[in-house]
Amino acid sequence: MTDGPPSFALLPGDPRSPVILHVPHDARAIPPEVRAGIVLDDAALERELDLLTDAHTARIAEEASARAAITPWRFVNRLSRLVVDPERFPDEREEMLAAGMGAVYTRTAHRGVLRPDGTDPEPLLARYFRPYARAMTEAVAGRLAATGRAVVVDVHSYPSRPLPYELHGDGPRPPVCLGTDAFHTPPALLAAAREAFAPYGETGRDTPFAGAYVPLEFHGRRPEVSALMVEIRRDTYTSEPAGAPGPGVERLAGCLAALVDAVGDGFPPGGDAPVRPAATR
Repeated sequence: MTDGPPSFALLPGDPRSPVILHVPHDARAIPPEVRAGIVLDDAALERELDLLTDAHTARIAEEASARAAITPWRFVNRLSRLVVDPERFPDEREEMLAAGMGAVYTRTAHRGVLRPDGTDPEPLLARYFRPYARAMTEAVAGRLAATGRAVVVDVHSYPSRPLPYELHGDGPRPPVCLGTDAFHTPPALLAAAREAFAPYGETGRDTPFAGAYVPLEFHGRRPEVSALMVEIRRDTYTSEPAGAPGPGVERLAGCLAALVDAVGDGFPPGGDAPVRPAATR
């Protein structure tokens, strides 16, 4: 595979900030050599991208960063999750393998064929997944070294109605879902998020998606690394499945900036949240 442009970007924030806004699913770009391994025709692929892209989440994170009192760092995926999904486990630990949507997807949102059966994921893992994971690990390590802690806030969106690939899609679908991790989401972080997003609407916890992303090197080991997943229901800020941004984008950016400011002030590391299922978004 050719090298091409960088598949991700770390956008520096204030050296004093422990916060990294992680935007893994906003992009639609697919390199030509990766496109060649996808069986969908161009029209079907565009429809799939509409369904699975977290449209405008990079813009929400960018505008929140500009509004925050102390600018957070941002780690942004520049490629579609149909290339690799950087938030999946790369092996049999991944629950979404059951739906053909591990780190390298072989099935679509409607459980159709995306890549042929027997596709070897290793070339894509080597070219895209592992470099992304290393860079994200280094970004978190940098915040730990500079500030003594790191706070990873995932910025996602999700459809108002469940898609067939969802393994736990039968629960409530509030305007904002807050995904938590039993070890890495301290109660103060969850409380700060609920307060920050209260002006936007109801917040739910771990429904319809659960979990929060932490690089594996720190997962379950370093309580100084806190994490939260913010899932925004798409019909509250855009026309589904992937329309133009609406006024909700500005309101969301304000809420996210408020969360960045709140967690930047500090809270106890670690957490005593009950165990929840792994993220399955």
